[in-house]
Amino acid sequence: MARKLHAKRTGITLVFWVVASLVTLFPIYWMFVVSAKSRVELFGAPSFIIRSFFAENYTNTLYDPTFQRYMVNSIIIATSNAVLVTALALFATYALSRYKLVGKENVFFWTITNRMAPPAVFLLPLFLLYTQWFTIGTWSLFDTRLGLILLYCVFNLPFAIWTLRGVVDGIPHELDEAAFVDGASTWQVLMNVILPLARPGLAVTFILTWVFAWNEYLFAATLTSVHARTITTGLAEFVTVTGTNWGQMAATATLTLIPALVFLSLVQKHIVAGLTFGAVKG
Repeated sequence: MARKLHAKRTGITLVFWVVASLVTLFPIYWMFVVSAKSRVELFGAPSFIIRSFFAENYTNTLYDPTFQRYMVNSIIIATSNAVLVTALALFATYALSRYKLVGKENVFFWTITNRMAPPAVFLLPLFLLYTQWFTIGTWSLFDTRLGLILLYCVFNLPFAIWTLRGVVDGIPHELDEAAFVDGASTWQVLMNVILPLARPGLAVTFILTWVFAWNEYLFAATLTSVHARTITTGLAEFVTVTGTNWGQMAATATLTLIPALVFLSLVQKHIVAGLTFGAVKG
């Protein structure tokens, strides 16, 4: 009886996850189907099956210098932001975890509130800062890669600190004390003790921060115009007054998934370890 009940529960769970996976993956599949069709096929009878692959949607995008510039901008901005945020979050969480700072819990909560606010609230003030205040002569942070990298730190750093807090707290303080007894400096403890043990959590923090920066649209569309535009903002250029090029838009969106999928596949082994690190303490 127990075996039958267990088998029934297993079957229900399996069906649930299969259905959930299909619902989650269907929009991606439909996007690929649209990218593989010509304009004539798109405005014909709807079909979920790819009968012929219209490669021109992809070739027009891949050989477009504008698309190439947008892709390079996205890679540079997302990677630089992820590196900077992960490093700063490690320093911040080490200080919050190891030092008896006055009101450190309040500081931790305050950083999280920056993530709680809707991004649109900051849009107008940031636009004025980037176009008027942060300006030296003819140079300003507006429409620059540096401007977006620094801006994304404001919103990604609180999340990174929140993610790494449990990881650093899960590392025994005795390891720090033993290293200090051996004559190690604070920097040596951080680099030689904390960093190796927190590597899974750092990997997860880096991945999620990179994805957030890669997918961001609102600020990239508002605070850039030509030189620093990212690939997510480039998708809007397929919507024109004469119509929308759905096939090439879907092809471009499909291509933007490839760097993220490759990146995630290389570091996926760290995801589960990082998310569960420090969850159980002895």
